[in-house]
Amino acid sequence: MDDDSTDAAVDIFVGVDVGKTHHHAVALTSSGRQVLNEALPQDEDRLRQLIRRLKALGSILFVVDQPATIGALPLAVARDEGVSVGYLPGLAMRRIADLHPGEAKIDARDAAVIAPAARTMPHALRTLRADDETTAELTMLIGFDEDLAEQINRTSNRLRGLLTQLHPALERVLGPKMQHPAVLDLLQRHPSPQDIQKIGQARLATRLRKLAPRMGEQLATDIMQALSEQTVVVTGTASASHVLPRLAEQLTLLRRQRADVAEQVEALVESHPLSPVVTSMPGVGFRTAARVLSEIAGKEFESASHLAAYAGLAPVTRRSGTSVRGERTARGGNKSLKRVLYLSAFSALQDPLSRAYYDRKRREKKGHKQALIALARRRCDVLFALLRDGALYNPDHGLAA
Repeated sequence: MDDDSTDAAVDIFVGVDVGKTHHHAVALTSSGRQVLNEALPQDEDRLRQLIRRLKALGSILFVVDQPATIGALPLAVARDEGVSVGYLPGLAMRRIADLHPGEAKIDARDAAVIAPAARTMPHALRTLRADDETTAELTMLIGFDEDLAEQINRTSNRLRGLLTQLHPALERVLGPKMQHPAVLDLLQRHPSPQDIQKIGQARLATRLRKLAPRMGEQLATDIMQALSEQTVVVTGTASASHVLPRLAEQLTLLRRQRADVAEQVEALVESHPLSPVVTSMPGVGFRTAARVLSEIAGKEFESASHLAAYAGLAPVTRRSGTSVRGERTARGGNKSLKRVLYLSAFSALQDPLSRAYYDRKRREKKGHKQALIALARRRCDVLFALLRDGALYNPDHGLAA
């Protein structure tokens, strides 16, 4: 629900199960009488007609089961019509659906679950703020950034695989530096080991120094030494000479795109009001902050334990009667948030306090992964306190036992 309308009386509760091409809407009055139950296309005009028809009956609360992607247009139209909006999270919806008779998974039934939940269980709804454009933009950009990172890794691995096939010794030199602009430029201009060998060490060093001033000379020496270790030409080298420069060009373009996206993400993170709070923690860069803000902004958590459970970092106890079988890591939760908090904990090991906490867990006979999860869980408590108080990270109180 919109923050400025949470206390306003609602006459009509509209539950919409959104879909790629069609939605299904069910509308109830405040007394529970059904006034609408119909399917409608993913079309702005039809959505406006439906909302205006219901507005004639009184004030509306428009609730969907998915606020992004396929649910973005219905929410945008509802907001443009001056209607209060909200969404019912998937986990809450599934639990509420279990209380309704029948096991069918159809749009009409899902919409019939959302509308009564909006009417009788407003605490289960989540706020959607019409002015929170920064979070929406961050969500889109950070998702694209992660897609680019996966493509970069895949293309880089493909390049290294081809070099290993053609010339293992050369791959051992270039592989670890595969994403360096100097290496990519070299592979685009001289795509085979034989081409590189022909230009000679002096010219090779001159070319490499243009994009790698510090390591160009040594890299040229290492490359020529590697080339001298193999005299045979492997079958497929000619074909690979056509593939390698294209892969190198593709990797260069992907890296350039990711750099451009990173600038936009960093600018959005800096403009977010919670950015100083989140980035004050050790191990939190702008990409981590972007993912954290996109996953938790606009959501309310009653306690640090609630936030940890949402992130999937709270341990799950295994117990049956008087038999306690210990605890295990939760398999559920927000996997994107869990991953970024785990990686952030790993980055924070350079911080003395974080390292001390990690080392203490290792002395308690926990493995590396368990100790990192414990550190991530502790940092989750700190993050909750910082967001709750709007305060910056204080090393004197950050990871108290």
